[in-house]
Amino acid sequence: MSDDFNMSMRKFLKQVGVTSQQAIEDAMRENGDTGGKTFEAKVVLTIDGLDLEHVVTGKIQGQSEA
Repeated sequence: MSDDFNMSMRKFLKQVGVTSQQAIEDAMRENGDTGGKTFEAKVVLTIDGLDLEHVVTGKIQGQSEA
């Protein structure tokens, strides 16, 4: 794979990771005390022109308010 491809993919994935973490943290704060709760999470990645749909699922533990 080319350096340009690798760099653009890493930049995209970094943006996904950072913005997703911010969105999750904001949602947790807005919902108050989420301690003791587990939330089902799902990310769906699609790429137009490549007929790609990739689904990642997981669990995120809530946190108690400080």
